[in-house]
Amino acid sequence: MHNHKNLKIWQRSMDLVELIYRETVDFPVDEKYGLTSQLRRAACSIPSNIAEGTSRSSQKEFQHFLSISLGSTFEVSTQIELAKRLLLIDIKKADEILLELDQLEKMIIGFMKSLHL
Repeated sequence: MHNHKNLKIWQRSMDLVELIYRETVDFPVDEKYGLTSQLRRAACSIPSNIAEGTSRSSQKEFQHFLSISLGSTFEVSTQIELAKRLLLIDIKKADEILLELDQLEKMIIGFMKSLHL
């Protein structure tokens, strides 16, 4: 078992969630239950699934939760791209988030491979 708080993928994903919350504050009110909520939930899913995976008794179960976490990074990426198209987010900020997501995806994939399953 791992302590999730010591994992760099958990720490970086928590930073990402914080950033997503800050960037969605200024989204239109009519997106409160739409894209704002969807983005925040998907972002929260990333570190949450990493943390839940660390509590599992087998590497295979842990890898399953990492896989879910990875899927959430792709979900957030898609939603950021949509927010860009709809001009709900600054293009530079969106690109920064997308770059961070790309790095996080690589880290999660690398960590999954390190579990040797």
